[in-house]
Amino acid sequence: MKRLEKLFVRETLTIYLRHFLKYRFAAAALLVVILSATGVAMTLPLVVQRMIDDFARANPTDPQAFSFAIKHVALLLSVWVGAWTLWRIMGFITSTIQPRIRTELERTALEAIQRQSYRFFADEFTGSLVRRARSFATAYYDIAESVMGRFLPLIVEVTFLFIVFIRLHPYFLPILVTWFLLIGIKSFIFVRRKVVLDLERAAKDSKVTGVLSDVITNHLNVKLFTAHAFERERFFRVTEERQQIAIRTWRYGEWILVWQNVISAVFMLTVLGILAWLWSQNLVGLGIFAAAILYFNRLNRSMDDVGNAMRRVYEALAEAAEMTEIILQRPDVLDKRGSKELRVRKAEIVFRDVSFSYHDGRAVLDSFNLSVSPKEKIALVGPSGAGKSTVVKLLLRFHDLKNGSIGIDGQSVKDVTQDSLHQAIALVPQEPLLFHRSLRENIIYGRHQATDEEIVEAAKKAHCHEFISSLPNGYDTLVGERGVKLSGGERQRVAIARAILKNAPILVLDEATSSLDSESEALIQDALRELMKNKTVIVIAHRLSTIMQMDRIIVMEKGKVVDTGTHEELLKKVGIYQKLWNIQAGGFQTI
Repeated sequence: MKRLEKLFVRETLTIYLRHFLKYRFAAAALLVVILSATGVAMTLPLVVQRMIDDFARANPTDPQAFSFAIKHVALLLSVWVGAWTLWRIMGFITSTIQPRIRTELERTALEAIQRQSYRFFADEFTGSLVRRARSFATAYYDIAESVMGRFLPLIVEVTFLFIVFIRLHPYFLPILVTWFLLIGIKSFIFVRRKVVLDLERAAKDSKVTGVLSDVITNHLNVKLFTAHAFERERFFRVTEERQQIAIRTWRYGEWILVWQNVISAVFMLTVLGILAWLWSQNLVGLGIFAAAILYFNRLNRSMDDVGNAMRRVYEALAEAAEMTEIILQRPDVLDKRGSKELRVRKAEIVFRDVSFSYHDGRAVLDSFNLSVSPKEKIALVGPSGAGKSTVVKLLLRFHDLKNGSIGIDGQSVKDVTQDSLHQAIALVPQEPLLFHRSLRENIIYGRHQATDEEIVEAAKKAHCHEFISSLPNGYDTLVGERGVKLSGGERQRVAIARAILKNAPILVLDEATSSLDSESEALIQDALRELMKNKTVIVIAHRLSTIMQMDRIIVMEKGKVVDTGTHEELLKKVGIYQKLWNIQAGGFQTI
């Protein structure tokens, strides 16, 4: 097994144990009850042995024979009832702690995902992450059930077996030791390979979930491009890969059970043969045969159950290990030790000698310098790939810088907490991000303590109160996943209302009016002018008509500032801005 795979399995068990031991008193009681219940149940074959031996010696015509038989039956019944009662007690204790642990594990998974950086979410499928988080908690159930319901009872059963048979005759000691050595060696060899296969199967399963989620999320594209057959073929390929590894994994588990049963069968026949010889020497009674058969029957059933449980445990560990990897993963962007809260007084922004590139090594920003005065409204324009969106991502600290610095009121964004940084900036993205919740819940996300009156006021300023009021359920209307029940313009206006409610000192508009028709855009421009008052504003725009009133326009190309000025000043210069304006004004010039 690879070292990293071992690490994930070990760490997964450590996380589960840590959560389990939060309820150490209940866990201790559970352990005592399980061992006691199994111990009581294991006395049943001894009671049967004594009953058969006593019955073999008894005289059925004796007047006390019936009461003699009733006493033995009562003893047998009391042992059975005692074991049953203890198992039910175990069930009630388990019902007290297991749901709590599962809930805590789901919360642990969510917290681990939430603390990851922007790049992590850009590289992962949403559906795959959901599956990993759910599987992490579900896997605990399978492992806990196997340990408490199968493995711990087996320890007691094997201990009883050793005690009973070694007391019968010393011949049984080497036989029992040999049997368990064979079982142990077999388990060690098979388990190493089985876990690797299960980890591979879990990875394929996550890939299938990711592809399925991707197709469903982009169902409109699939329809518009008539790509149903293409997507089916792509999905068939990944499911075929998972199917092949699943077959290999399952068959490997079956071979484990075959070897286990063969070893157990040889052991049982050997022990029964020795018992037959001891009986022939008048060293044991008939009852021991019944007890031995009962023990072997129980032990074989337990071994089969343990074999199946081990398969479930391997699979569960493989499923959980994917989430454990995320829990152990260090985010790309972390708050520095001792980071302070960002204090925004003037909202001055300074980029100084900022250079940045993504994983491919291509420089997106090259010695980029920009100063935004307090309450200044600037626009970033330029051809695609100029680095406009990267400037905003770095300001929000979605990525860390390799060179240069970014400061707000003299405080480096690397030296303040990410939460305080994000609280100081309101972002209205090109594609509005809405939850599958009500309109009220989406707007109030800007400030959770806002009153209904404040929500309505923000909606009015964003010109979305009118269409919301016309809906049957008004502000309680569900918008659908990602807001699909709303038009593009309606989604954008809701996002603007949310930003208005947040009322952050720094405002970033990333093509905030791109999804609006001309009529809606005219309404929103008024709302944006109101929103931008007394704020430092950065606007990313491709539609130059939306930025004519900016205090300053920054023209970017290849990660650098190549020109700056007002709309009128830049139009007088022969350069990128003039060419962009001529194209959008109706010309067909090329840059």
